Amino acid sequence: MQAIASLPPFWTGVLGAVIAGFFGTAIGGVPVVVVRTLPARLGNALLSFAAGVMLAATFFSLLLPALELAREATGGRVPAAIGVIVALSVGGLAMAGAHRMTPHEHLGRGREGPHVQRMRRVWLFVIAIAIHNFPEGLATGVAAGNPAPHLPGEIPGLGVVMGIGLQNVPEGLAVAVGLLSLGYGRGRALLVAAATGLIEVVGGVAGAAAVSVSHALLPWALAFAGGTMLFVISHEIIPETHAPEAGGTISATVALFIGFATMLFLDHTLG
Repeated sequence: MQAIASLPPFWTGVLGAVIAGFFGTAIGGVPVVVVRTLPARLGNALLSFAAGVMLAATFFSLLLPALELAREATGGRVPAAIGVIVALSVGGLAMAGAHRMTPHEHLGRGREGPHVQRMRRVWLFVIAIAIHNFPEGLATGVAAGNPAPHLPGEIPGLGVVMGIGLQNVPEGLAVAVGLLSLGYGRGRALLVAAATGLIEVVGGVAGAAAVSVSHALLPWALAFAGGTMLFVISHEIIPETHAPEAGGTISATVALFIGFATMLFLDHTLG
């Protein structure tokens, strides 16, 4: 841990994205070696747990620190709040634009975006995962790559890394099982699921690079990452897991609460 804490902020952010993104997703995909299907209610509950973790990370690990840092940078509560709201909105709009302009397919809602009929179904599915995963990597890179002074031995953004890594486990399982349903073999489904975690590493590199360039960008980068995460939660995960046809909406809601509480605990205890 001491060796990680002594790394330059950029590499701490990248390492955090590798651990949370690649390894978390890969571990989640391992059960497909012995499991071919996932009950719909269980799958929705697992993804709702992930949504709860993401929601808590958005507020406690991204937006609240962004407001505090923005107030220090601007010297007032009002300009800090306005700046964070603008950055949050830009992040959400960026994700909305990516969602609208790229062809992709959700397991629950089907195909969306332009030219969806021209692409193989598996690639539409992978693109959907990319849209979903990039913001998580961005948030990890920004939080773990935070160049602000910290206590000796302290790892910046450790709570975010742990939380995002934890919620990537059920996501990795959902991706791998989804690929099995598309006709992929177990080994290939596991490899592709693990590979989708690399998209988070790309997001982590982008986030860590942004805050490494200038400490002044940190509050706005945190808020931007929060906006991208909030879009994914609101537009992607909750509608799919809580749709009437999905069944088990109460269990999905309970799982979301558990995920939220888990991330709240991690953020408060690990920072």
